[in-house]
Amino acid sequence: MRHASWSATLLAAALLAGCSAEHEELGEWMERERREVKPKVPPLQAPKRFDPQPYQSALAVDPFSPQKLTVALKQEARAPNSLLSAELNRRREPLEAYPLDSMNMVGSVSKQGRPFALLRVDNLLYQVKVGDYLGQNYGRITQIDETQIALREIVQDAAGEWIERPGVLQLQEKAR
Repeated sequence: MRHASWSATLLAAALLAGCSAEHEELGEWMERERREVKPKVPPLQAPKRFDPQPYQSALAVDPFSPQKLTVALKQEARAPNSLLSAELNRRREPLEAYPLDSMNMVGSVSKQGRPFALLRVDNLLYQVKVGDYLGQNYGRITQIDETQIALREIVQDAAGEWIERPGVLQLQEKAR
C-alpha cells in the first residue's frame, strides 16, 4: 500500500514538472509577441474651438404674438370673398369661448315648432337654436334634431385658405 502511494506521488510530481515546462514555453512566446507587435493608434485631433454667438432673435417679433395673429386675421378678412370677413365683424357669443370637445349635447326640446338643443358646458346648461354660434372655429348651428346638432366651422386648410367644414355634436347618454 505504501508503495502505491509513493508511486502516485512521484507520478503527480512528474506531471506537474511537465506542465511547468509548457508554461515556460508559453510565457516566452507571449513575451516575444508583445515585443514584435506595435499597435497603430492614430493621434487624437485637437478639439475645435467653440466660439459662442450671442442670441439675437430675442429682439425680433415673436411669430406667435397675439398682435401679429390679429393683424394677419384682419388682413385675411379684408380679402374679397373671404369667409372670415363676416365672422370677424360680428359680436362673439358666449359659447364661442369653449372648444367643441368640451361641449355635450344632453337633450333637445321644441318650442312653438322650433327645435332647441340643450348643451352642457362646464356644468352649466345652455339652450341653443339654429343660427347660434359655438366652438372656437366660428361654428354656426345649421340643423338640430333629437339626437344631434349639425354645424359648419370655418378653418384653415393645409394651404392656408379658409374653408367651411361640417361638424356634428351628438347626443351624449349618461353613463350609469
